[in-house]
Amino acid sequence: MMRFVITGHRAYASGDFKLDDIAGGAGRLDILVRCVNSAFFLSHSIRKDVELFLVLQGGPDAPKTVRFSGEELRYLNPDERSTASLIRNALLKKVNDGEVRSSPGVYVSKRSFYDVIEHLKGTSSFVYLKEDGTDIREFGLPEDPVFILGDDKDLTNDEEAAVMSCDPLKVCIGPVSLHADHCMIVVLNEIDRRRGPA
Repeated sequence: MMRFVITGHRAYASGDFKLDDIAGGAGRLDILVRCVNSAFFLSHSIRKDVELFLVLQGGPDAPKTVRFSGEELRYLNPDERSTASLIRNALLKKVNDGEVRSSPGVYVSKRSFYDVIEHLKGTSSFVYLKEDGTDIREFGLPEDPVFILGDDKDLTNDEEAAVMSCDPLKVCIGPVSLHADHCMIVVLNEIDRRRGPA
């Protein structure tokens, strides 16, 4: 299982946003939406061995985490609007403790970034995608990696400290900075190349 944790520093956790304004009124939710599509879509199918944690930290209801599980996922379409709708529907669910299932493969909780890191500790090795890390092609990636990356903002000092407490591999994916969703595609492609044909 490959896991990705993306923190949306401004993405609204309330769900009271318009689907035609996910780049502005939803606090750059568009970045997280593109990450969902990059994590799961293949040419004619969906990756079943990926789990994605979107941590939304904007607005009065923050934080909330929307988790996508590839092995259960249904109703995910390639267009950004329908993906944003899946996220909004999850955010509108009443959540107290634990996770609430919004639709097949989509869950919402009140977990913060730190809660998610704590939850994943011990499950597998953390890989921190960072521009000053070692080139990914020089690494033997762990069996069940947890990849950590920010949205269009770097992790805060406190967030980075939480990740570093997990003794992560610090990896870069190339010589130039890329968008978060593009980073995910490069990482998944590198894993695909190492695994060979399915």
